[in-house]
Amino acid sequence: MAITIYGIKNCDTMKKARTWLDEHGVGYRFHDYKAEGVARASLEAWCAEHGWETILNRAGTTFRALADADKQGLDTGKAISLMLTQPSLVKRPVLDLGSRTLVGFKPELYEAAFPR
Repeated sequence: MAITIYGIKNCDTMKKARTWLDEHGVGYRFHDYKAEGVARASLEAWCAEHGWETILNRAGTTFRALADADKQGLDTGKAISLMLTQPSLVKRPVLDLGSRTLVGFKPELYEAAFPR
């Protein structure tokens, strides 16, 4: 199974997720949003699977710094456009398991995805 974890290198939640994967012997490829960007097709697929409300990180400083006009009238298309221009707005991590994705890091969800 080819696993990719998407996020930003210096994010604390990313560090927890990567540590969990390393400690459990799960091989993965790391895709850094800031260095590599994020594809529109990936954002569209994640939003279709989880909803844009889950994928758009509205809790971070990047979202809070947006102009009020950018925060108003959000829908899937507008959220994807914002995330394409500012990858820090993408929730992290997104763990691509091939057949599905996990968004955010919760040890119990990772345990369920990788039973021993």
